[in-house]
Amino acid sequence: MIPELRKEFNAAFTERKYQHFCERLNHRCRTDIRFRVAEMPCFVPREIQRQCEEAAVELTLQAHRPGYLALSDATLQPEYTVANQPDRALFLTVDFAMTQGPDGCIVPKLIELQGFPSLMGFQLNYAELSQEHYALPPELGYVNGGHTRRQFLDIFRRAVVADEDPENVVLMEIDPWNQKTNPDFHCTRELLGISVVDIRDITKVGRMLHYSRDGRLIPIRRIYNRAIVDELQRRGVDLPFSWSDDLDVAWAGHPNWYFRISKFTLPYLDHPLVPKATFLHELDEIPDNLENYVLKPLYSFAGAGVVVGPSRAEIDAIPIDRRSGYLLQERITYAGAIDTPEGPTKAEIRFMLIWLPEEERPRPVMGLVRMGRGKLMGVDFNSTTRWIGAGCNFFEP
Repeated sequence: MIPELRKEFNAAFTERKYQHFCERLNHRCRTDIRFRVAEMPCFVPREIQRQCEEAAVELTLQAHRPGYLALSDATLQPEYTVANQPDRALFLTVDFAMTQGPDGCIVPKLIELQGFPSLMGFQLNYAELSQEHYALPPELGYVNGGHTRRQFLDIFRRAVVADEDPENVVLMEIDPWNQKTNPDFHCTRELLGISVVDIRDITKVGRMLHYSRDGRLIPIRRIYNRAIVDELQRRGVDLPFSWSDDLDVAWAGHPNWYFRISKFTLPYLDHPLVPKATFLHELDEIPDNLENYVLKPLYSFAGAGVVVGPSRAEIDAIPIDRRSGYLLQERITYAGAIDTPEGPTKAEIRFMLIWLPEEERPRPVMGLVRMGRGKLMGVDFNSTTRWIGAGCNFFEP
């Protein structure tokens, strides 16, 4: 992954410089970051960046084909189905593992995709501070899709705020300031001038939702939704409104797309970078070589419930009537793509896309990197050793 830049970075690295970077990143995000920040960014060759961006757009388009969308109706549960769904997802994320091809070169392979926003505000700040703090070459790109920083902020603002007064737009989450993602909430609030609200503190009056600020109720015209139904279910949260209510509010990231574009989508994708995935209940027989597969629950977040190389006993333990909620996917072997002073590190790159209503295609706008050495790549699974964790991607112009 651009070995010349990697060698230069490793040679100039010091532990004090890294600790100072973490301190500065905490300060810039107005909070202590509660996940591990990697010691280094990821330097991505332009060809791999191009491959991933093009594949992310193509897979997003496949996930909006009429035939697939009709099938994805099955993902919507009545109690969590929200009215007034637009005909496309506004925010999407597409995750690629960096694997090794037959010739030894790095080849990206799809891990999963999601019709849900990710850490765009945080990653912008992370990348900019990395470039400054480590004196990286100024020509390296970090905003995806060929966009400038100004263009990205314009697209992001149009997606979240649109034509509304920022006072009437909120980022909505459950217990937002105690989430590990709260650095992104601070960054987004500062970038867009919107408020961050706890979903439990919203007040419903007729068909309108409101939040409280300085002793007054402020109407909510638009919601940048970051609340995950899985977490609300686990915590038994009683909401002040029902997802199925016909509300006078616009969704910046309509909640239905979290279900429609998800692990459920994987068996229906057709692309060279996509490994084969099959619904568990549709398998004629369980493969003998289960060490080459990954068992995934359809609806989970941050890797919860994923089993790499499941045993037959683990599959047999899933009741027949629940097997439609699981996938068996071909296992991807990550390459040791990043050389570090303590050995090679694996990498997974997330591409974040925004599909504005007036445009024909989604735009890649920002990236996120997870680095690790364990079976799973999420930050929850890579927190106890060095040269792993959350990172950003820089690429050649």
